[in-house]
Formats: sequence, C-alpha cells, structure tokens
Amino acid sequence: MFLCYIFLIVSLATYLPGFHVSSCDENCADKPVFTPSRLVVKHGDPTSATCSVKNVYEIFSLEKSKGDLTTNGTKILWKVQNMTEWDIFVMCYYEHADHQCCSTLPITVYKPPDSVSFSFRNHSGPLLEGHQYTLQCEVHNVAPVENLIVTFYRGQTALGQLQSNNTEKKPVTEIFTLNINTSKEDDGVQYWCEAELELGPEGPQPPIVLSSHQRIRATVLYKPQLLVPPHPDQITITEGSPLQLNCTAVGNPSPSYTWVLPPSSLLPSNSNVLTIKSVASEHGGQYTCEVSNIMGDVTVMFHVDVKPNIIPFIVTIAALVGLAVISGLLIGVILYYKRYRMGKYSMKDVFRLKAQHVAVPIIEKI
Repeated sequence: MFLCYIFLIVSLATYLPGFHVSSCDENCADKPVFTPSRLVVKHGDPTSATCSVKNVYEIFSLEKSKGDLTTNGTKILWKVQNMTEWDIFVMCYYEHADHQCCSTLPITVYKPPDSVSFSFRNHSGPLLEGHQYTLQCEVHNVAPVENLIVTFYRGQTALGQLQSNNTEKKPVTEIFTLNINTSKEDDGVQYWCEAELELGPEGPQPPIVLSSHQRIRATVLYKPQLLVPPHPDQITITEGSPLQLNCTAVGNPSPSYTWVLPPSSLLPSNSNVLTIKSVASEHGGQYTCEVSNIMGDVTVMFHVDVKPNIIPFIVTIAALVGLAVISGLLIGVILYYKRYRMGKYSMKDVFRLKAQHVAVPIIEKI
C-alpha cells in the first residue's frame, strides 16, 4: 500500500504541469527574494510580484495556485489580472547541489465590511442604573476577519477594542460584544461602534466603517439624587424673616416632592423649595421633604427654631427713653430761664391788675 502511494506521488509530479515535489532547505543562505516582500490586495483587483535570485540556476521556478509567470534570467514576474481567490499560495524556489532553496510570498486578500450594525444584546428600551448590559457590534461580510479591529464608543470615549480569533480567509459576518455597567452619567449618551481592517504598513488603509446610522442614545432610569446636603444643620430664624427650605434632586423619571410640615403649620407644598415669606412662631418644628420616583426615594429633614423678634421692643424702649430725656431737658431749660433771665416773680403777679394813676399837669417855670 505504501509503494502504491509513492507511485501515485511520482506519477503526479511527472504528468501534472507546474507541480514541484521537494523540500525546502531552511538553512539556505541565499533564498529567493520577493519584491514586494508582502502583498495586500483587494479581492477582485490585479496584483503582481517579482522573485529574484543572485545566480542562474538550471531549476528556477515558482509554484502558485493562480496567476501567470514570465521568467527572465534571475527574475520571475508573477501577475494576476483578477484576484478571485481568498487563500492563495505562491512560492519561489531554485535547486542547487541537491538541495532546494525557497521563499513564500505572504499574500493578504481583503474585503472591507459591507456594513456595521450596533445594538444592545437581548434588550430594548430604557436602561436601569447599576445594571450590566451587553453592547453588540455586528460586522457584515468582511475578510480576513482576523485583521479586523472593532472599537466600542460611549460618546467620543473609546470603551475597548476587540479582535476575532477566527482564521477564515473568506468573507464572514462576525459579532463582537462588550459588557458595560450603567450609571446616571450614561443618561442621554450615545453608544456606537466602528470596524477597521488593520492591514499593516505595507497595505492600503481601507476606510473605517461606522455604525453611525445606528447610534443608540441611552435612557438610564435612576432614583433621585440630592443636590443639597441630606442632613442639613438646624435652622435658627427670627420671627418676620423669610425662610426657604431646599431639597432639590435629580432623577429619571423626574422626581416628585412631598412635604410633611409641623402640625401647627398650614403650608401645603409639592415644590422642591418650600418658601415662607414671614416666619411666625407656629412655623417652628420639623419639616420633612420626601423625594421619589419609580426607582426609589430619598428624604431630607429640616429642624427650624423660630426666635421672637425683640427689635420692636428695643425700638419702643428706646423711644420712651428718648422722650423722657427730651422732656427732662425741656423742663430744665424752662426753670433755668425763669430764674436767671427774668428775675424773681410769682406767676400770679403776671395776671394781677394794677391801680390806675392820675395824670398831674406839670407847670413850666418861667
């Protein structure tokens, strides 16, 4: 059976044109040289390469699975008019002194992706804060897939890059996935991906294919989060002063506000800020603000101490003291004037009628 196998191999080597059976000497000093040393060609395009050796050898040829050869002394030109194969083999060799030297031309036949689609795997609709989700980027009809780099994005921030372990040379459709954990900062952010064939410095730079028409703007539901301290200090305020209690929070959906007020206070409110224009004594006590949505709730407690306003009393006392001082000064001035400026008299003399006097004519002496 073994002899039959050997006979078959020898027969094929004799009758099949272009078929060469031998082994390459790995320690060969002067191996054939390909120019360029590596080929990167788009499927369907023409391509060519030249194999050269230093000396003229009796046996100097090129094995290939496709293409035409032109030999000129120490050079062989290999050309393909239309690259239709995906896994192509080209080897240049010569024989000398019972050993064979050979070189293989690395060839990459590529095809850019037809399209890229993006989605959340097994999920649609709003996301929940703190949950894990899987991003999915599907690249359609690309080759070779092992040269493909897929990048996931959150807005303009790259989340990670992935490559395939698939060594298939023909075009395939490949799905890449990446897990993320959501937070409230993800609300309204766009997620997307891009696919790029990395063909090395010798190869062309095919355009990057984006999932731009399938960017997903995330809606993240999260419970209310306060924009104010959750445990504010006690508030001491004077009667008649304005008071504002703030328990503003953010959440998705937008939170609602419920206030629990002191029993003696009748100020119902469903606003994020409770306002009292003029505080009275009955407004003192504990105020509780409950902020809630379908994701959860949070509570803020305010302790308000109302002090009496003593300013009116101080003003009244000051006015009375001022009036007393002014009255005392006025009385003192009057007494001083009567004693030192008008002489001593009795007030009753002012109203007493005096006796009339008789006028006596005066006789002028001559």
